[in-house]
Amino acid sequence: MSTSPSMQAAVLENYGAPFRLASVARPVARPGQVLVRIMASGINPLDLKIRGAAAEHARHPLPAILGIDLAGVVAAVGPGVSAFRVGDEVYGMTGGVGGVQGSLAEYAAVDASLLALKPAHFSMREAASLPLVFITAWEGLVDRARVKAAHTVLVQGGAGGVGSMAIQIARAFDASVYATDAAARADIVRQLGATPIDYAQMQVEDYVAAHTAGRGFDVVFDTAGGASLDASFKAVARFGHVTSSLGWGTHALAPLSFRAATYSGVFTLLPLLTGEGKAHHGEILREATRLAEAGRIQPMLDARQFDLAAVDDAYALIERRQARGKVVVDISG
Repeated sequence: MSTSPSMQAAVLENYGAPFRLASVARPVARPGQVLVRIMASGINPLDLKIRGAAAEHARHPLPAILGIDLAGVVAAVGPGVSAFRVGDEVYGMTGGVGGVQGSLAEYAAVDASLLALKPAHFSMREAASLPLVFITAWEGLVDRARVKAAHTVLVQGGAGGVGSMAIQIARAFDASVYATDAAARADIVRQLGATPIDYAQMQVEDYVAAHTAGRGFDVVFDTAGGASLDASFKAVARFGHVTSSLGWGTHALAPLSFRAATYSGVFTLLPLLTGEGKAHHGEILREATRLAEAGRIQPMLDARQFDLAAVDDAYALIERRQARGKVVVDISG
């Protein structure tokens, strides 16, 4: 009697509980999908919130295989897919929310439109670290704010995952870039190509005066929400644009209105949750590949390595705020 192929996966059976390494059925590529043999899975702070049922906007029914980002090799191509072939090395933001299987498994059947060929010189680990943070930064800076060479750009939280990509994207568009963060992370901000601003030592009015002669920044990208978003409304120039990937909190819009500035939010999960805009995510990742291969984009990785049996250890490293760069789980190979 024949049996269906299986695979190893880290399965979450209860919110907030440890993962269980289990053998589960291997998925099959349906029309419009490719089956990816996953080599690496990037972990985002959002993954921790999903595990703890702390992200109502990103619920994942149990039992669940989490993991939003992946990099791997195309193992099979479903009907109707012509953009990829078996053996292609790909990456993408493909699941881990809304009931779509994530990347903490040896294989995933994913919508082909969400994928792009990975940068040729990037390792699987480097590629797996990019999708969510790059897509979020691109949507904010390029799709919403229309960043360009003449702009001054302020990134709130420049040394974080999304912030570090925002700095590099803005620099790739030849904008002048400034970034707030803690003093201990100033060297990271500087290495990425931005002028660091210690938000603990400088009030928003002070750094606006120091770096823009009081004019304000043409584009402000907020990655932290709360007080950081309030500061962004005060830091933007007249007719400028503020965009945020974390719009939580109650905010006064008067400082924004008095500058005749505009605001937009970024909700990167929307295509996974609704099906709308999947192809655009693939387009954005093709831009990431182009910039990476031109030497304009470089991810920051934590050097520590984890496998499927040690996913809890990887999550704990992020929870303790001890990660030095993006944490990636090695899946296969």
